[in-house]
Amino acid sequence: MTEPALPPKPVARPDRVSLWRYGRLFRKDILSAQPARLYRAWMAEFRTPFFRSFLVNQPELVSEVLKARPMDFPKSDRISEGLRPLLGGSVFVSNGADWERQRRIIDPAFSGGRLQQCWPHLTAAADAAAARLAGLDGQSVEIEEITSHAAADVIFRVLFSIPIEHAAAAKVFRAFQSYQRSQPILNLAAFLPLPRWVPRGFSRRTRRTAREIRALIAAMVDKRRAEIAEGKAPDDLATKIMTTPDPETGRCFTPEEMVDQVAIFFLAGHETSASALAWALYLLASEPTWQARLVDEARDVPLDRLSALSHLSLTRDVFRETLRLYPPVPMMVREARAPERFRQRVVPKGAQIVLSPWHLHRHELLWDAPDAFDPGRWQTEAAANSARNAYLPFSAGRRVCSGAGFAMAEGVLLLARILQAVRVAPVAGRVPVPEAHLTVRARDGIWLTVSRR
Repeated sequence: MTEPALPPKPVARPDRVSLWRYGRLFRKDILSAQPARLYRAWMAEFRTPFFRSFLVNQPELVSEVLKARPMDFPKSDRISEGLRPLLGGSVFVSNGADWERQRRIIDPAFSGGRLQQCWPHLTAAADAAAARLAGLDGQSVEIEEITSHAAADVIFRVLFSIPIEHAAAAKVFRAFQSYQRSQPILNLAAFLPLPRWVPRGFSRRTRRTAREIRALIAAMVDKRRAEIAEGKAPDDLATKIMTTPDPETGRCFTPEEMVDQVAIFFLAGHETSASALAWALYLLASEPTWQARLVDEARDVPLDRLSALSHLSLTRDVFRETLRLYPPVPMMVREARAPERFRQRVVPKGAQIVLSPWHLHRHELLWDAPDAFDPGRWQTEAAANSARNAYLPFSAGRRVCSGAGFAMAEGVLLLARILQAVRVAPVAGRVPVPEAHLTVRARDGIWLTVSRR
């Protein structure tokens, strides 16, 4: 059963939140912990017995941290600590010279026409996702599970030239699903004044699943190393990264380092894409007029060609608007390496600087009707100004996501191809509520009714 279009249910925004409740909610779900005043503030300070943090919304300060002086504000070890069992020392959690070396190796893999080379993999995954949904004609489905499957399929095809149905890929996918459910976005032990050797309080399930994922990835990396040595490796992302030496040192990634990088490619490329695509489909189910416009736009577009992207401007605007309302990574945390002064406040050395796409993208002083789903805004000068100052779905500056352009192309293609195959509609009584795990997901899933076109 379906119901008329519904607006997305807004996140509850209490006017005041006690420190105790804030800490409890922050670990469980950082989105529902945010009081309403933070969506109007340029900066806010939080004090605990062990550390101080500052939420920064003023665009000039965000630019200062991410673009003008990024090395003075490295990624916070307190936040990345929670991901180390899985990600090791990957580019997502590293800092300084180590991070620079990793980016020198990784960045070339995403340049030089790589998207053109990957396009057949993307279209194959998009076709497979559309066919799976078309086979569910007339059913109500939890769409996040399906978009997770589709995004994982893309990653495995692009990284290792294998579809999700491949036994190794399927095992990694299932293990990642388990890890995502068991790992909170915040490891509270990392915020206590404890020596490095003190255990961080990861659950046995989290540690076990991280070991399982890394072992599965290691086997895939070892297999690819053998194929490279034999001259039989496909020209995909994994081969490119594994054979690219650092131009300054001449050294390639070690097998252990490559496991770290594949883990973050899968986490960033799978989790974030799955989240954004699921929310986009929900928003279009709630707004059938926009859904119809996107179907019309994609009707005669040959999606098997990269040039299709130039004909899907409305689809791109819908995906951009989805990333604004539901940024997959809701918050980024940096650390002040030296004392600073922000908005006449002293920011001590070691303070946590919170840069929040979730707040910036819905800030009342930076966007018109910030909680409204309005893809048309992206054709206005006001939105262009807001986007320059307060739009960070892939971060910004030197640490902007290497695969940002790839992710946008993937999202637009998958959205267009799925809508060519099926119509989506909301399910009565199933209005999703966003909450943050490793990415922004729905508390009880996103349920939609699909029908074949």
